Parts: sequence; C-alpha cells; structure tokens
Amino acid sequence: MSEGIPARAAAQSILSDVLRKHRPLDSALEQLGHLPPRDAGFARAIASETLRRLGQIEALVRVFVPKTPPPHKSGPTLEILYAGICELLFLDVAPHAAVDAANRLAQADSKAVHFKSLINAVLRRVSREGKQLLATQDAPRLNTPDWLWTRWCDTYGEHTARAIATAHSRQAPIDLVLKDAAFASHLGGSVLVDDVMRLTESSRVEDLPGFVDGEWWVQDLAASLPARLLGNVAGRIVIDLCAAPGGKTMQLAARGANVIAVERETDRLQRLAENLQRTKLEAVLIHADARDFKPVAPAPFVLLDAPCTATGTIRRHPDLPWIKSASDVTFCEQATSQLLAAAANMVAEGGLLVFAVCSLEREEGIEQLENFLRQRSDFVREKLTPTELFGHSEWISLDGDLRTLPCHLADHGGMDGFYAARLRRL
Repeated sequence: MSEGIPARAAAQSILSDVLRKHRPLDSALEQLGHLPPRDAGFARAIASETLRRLGQIEALVRVFVPKTPPPHKSGPTLEILYAGICELLFLDVAPHAAVDAANRLAQADSKAVHFKSLINAVLRRVSREGKQLLATQDAPRLNTPDWLWTRWCDTYGEHTARAIATAHSRQAPIDLVLKDAAFASHLGGSVLVDDVMRLTESSRVEDLPGFVDGEWWVQDLAASLPARLLGNVAGRIVIDLCAAPGGKTMQLAARGANVIAVERETDRLQRLAENLQRTKLEAVLIHADARDFKPVAPAPFVLLDAPCTATGTIRRHPDLPWIKSASDVTFCEQATSQLLAAAANMVAEGGLLVFAVCSLEREEGIEQLENFLRQRSDFVREKLTPTELFGHSEWISLDGDLRTLPCHLADHGGMDGFYAARLRRL
C-alpha cells in the first residue's frame, strides 16, 4: 500500500466505530496495535483531531455537499471526507497527499468508490477555500453539541461555557505525579504544584526516565486534588472506592496511608495492580461493587471518585460529546447517589469523606452533594481554603467545594474539570 494509507485506513475505521457504533475512542484505538509506531501515531492524530473539530468539519461538509449521501449507500464516504478535511485544515498535510490518499481509500471500498468523484471535488475545494471559511466559524460553539452547550451556559454562563469549549480545542498536555518531588530534575517539564509536573514536549511516557523504576505515574493535576483534601493520611486507613486505574490509590500510598482500594471491574483492577507493582507501592485490593462492600470496621478516611459522564475530561477524550447524551447524565446520577450513600456508611465517626467526579454537570456534582446533606444530618461540609489548593482560590466554588474547569490554567495548557466536596461525619 502507498505511504500513509494503512494509517489513514485505521483512522477511518476508528471514526466509524466512534461515530456509528458510539464506541469509546480509547477502545477503538486498540486496533492500532498492529501498526508501526509512526503509522499508529498518525492514525491517532487524525482520529482524535477529527473528533476534536467535528462540529467545524461537519459545517464545512454542509457548505460543500448540500445533500449528504446516506451512510447505508455510501459506506465510509463521510469518514473519508471528515478525515481528509482534518488533514488539510488542522494537521497541515500537503493537499496532494491528503486528496490522493482519500481517493485511494474510496477506491478500495465497494460503496465509497461510487462517491470518489465527490470526495475528490470536495477536498480540492477545501484545500483552496477551507482556511477562509474556518476564519468565519464560531469554533467553540460548533464543536460543542447542543446538549452540552445549553447545560454549560445555564450552569456557568455563556462566557465561561465558551472558555471551556475553547480549552477543549487544544490537546491536553501530560501531567506526572512524582513519588519524590526531587525527581523532577530528571524530566523535561515544568513543575505545576508540589509533586506534579507537566511535560513540555510530547513523547512516549514509557520512554521517559523513571518509568520502569516507578518514580511517577500519569495523572492530571485536577485529578490529583481530591486525595489531597483528606489531609495527613500517614499511617491511617483510607478506603478508595472505584479506585482504578489507581492514580489516587498511588497518591495515598505514597503519602504513607494504608489503602483499601475497591474496584468492581476485573480488567481495571488488574491495571491497578500493575500500576502498584511498577511504582512499588502497596494497597489492599478488593474486587467488589462499592455499593456492596462492607469494611471490617468504619475507616477514618473514605474517598469516592464516582463514575460519571466524565465531561470534565473532554480535552483527553474528544469523542465524549459525540457518543454521550443528556440521558447518560441521568443514568450516572442515579448510580452516584447509591455510591455516595454506601461510601458514607463506611466513614467512622469524626472521619472524613471526600466525594469527587470528573464531570462538569451539576447533577453529578453539587446536586448530588446537596441531596446527600439533606438526607444525612450526621455529615457536614468542610469548606476548602486556597492554602490547601496552592493558593488557587479560583478552584473553590462559592459553597467551598473544589470546582476546576478546563479553562483554568489556560496559559499553562488547562486542566481537567473536577468537582469534589469534603464532608465530616459528626
């Protein structure tokens, strides 16, 4: 096959999996294992950036293709077009290379071949006129589906919603949490806070100094904050619920806690065990649903990072806006309520419970907390202070909870959106 065709064919297949089957991007990317690293990287870049800019790309297709061919007749025509436009306008691939590759992909498909002339004509026009049209688009609005845009405007106001959407247009940098902050001198990056550093150049994490020896693990700065809200945990028992892939478990273990990590998914629990082994940290692993787990005795510290729609991580998962919907918020909301109630029963009198979600949605965060406090008079909120969050008062909500947004730290590459609240059992 011609140079770049295997990578482009893989990207086309990934886009079909995500957009037609609503398969998560991370799962779809698993099919890249058979490709050489360079081709796999190119395919990943095409698929990820196409999803990140999908709203803009679809708007351009509507300009150049007044009547979109039905998928059941045209096969992967749209995916070929989307990826080709992405290459031309967002990856700066040479026009002749992108157009020729798209034609070859169409020629190789029994359905798309009938639309080869359309693909060729559209991509040639995009190569000539696309940049000018891009300049007229409202990118943040186009790249945010209605179901999310409306919610964010209602919750945060349009100005902040636009800032959040703008942050999603940029690929997230890689943050590392260090077991020993002194190891930062061995890595090329910038220290964000305390033991968290951000890489300034993209590279395979497996190739970085300290990976094999377990000196650090990958974890976004925002994701590292909830565990810090427990304070000094050295020598104390901490129950970490829904613990995989283990970032918070490792944080707590590195700070001297006796961690009981509970996870119901077998494959995710295995990944957690592998991460602990690599970092040479210890925790008691429990394979159980957190709603059913009963500890031997109540614990002084419990951390629940509940499953959610994860809309705070769209920078890292650009497929989320297109494979999820408002109904997913409702589904997660119900499960979170049950998990929070179960977590509360594991907390000893006088102990702390930290509840967290990597979601921007009120129903999964603040509304869960408010409903819980109405039902459980034996818990009170402990408000956070800027000192606990390295002086970042903008990360604290009016209620005193943690509320980070993707547009925070914009000059440094942003951060994930997290909500977390700290509760004391009376």
